[in-house]
Amino acid sequence: MPAPNVQALIALALFLVSLFIARVVNNVTSGRWPGGKAWVVYLRALLGFLLAAAITFAFYAFAGIDILHR
Repeated sequence: MPAPNVQALIALALFLVSLFIARVVNNVTSGRWPGGKAWVVYLRALLGFLLAAAITFAFYAFAGIDILHR
């Protein structure tokens, strides 16, 4: 499989994980799941890094640049 296709799949997977983390943040914030403010800050930071990685992989996959085998 070509490297840009793999990068696109990684971008999709990271985006799906980001959606899951956003749902976890929402549940912790609303009080349905246990956790405090520090936990929410940690999860939001993780969410930011996951979204940044997903955007980076998607951009390079769209441009056709292989960043996996550099």
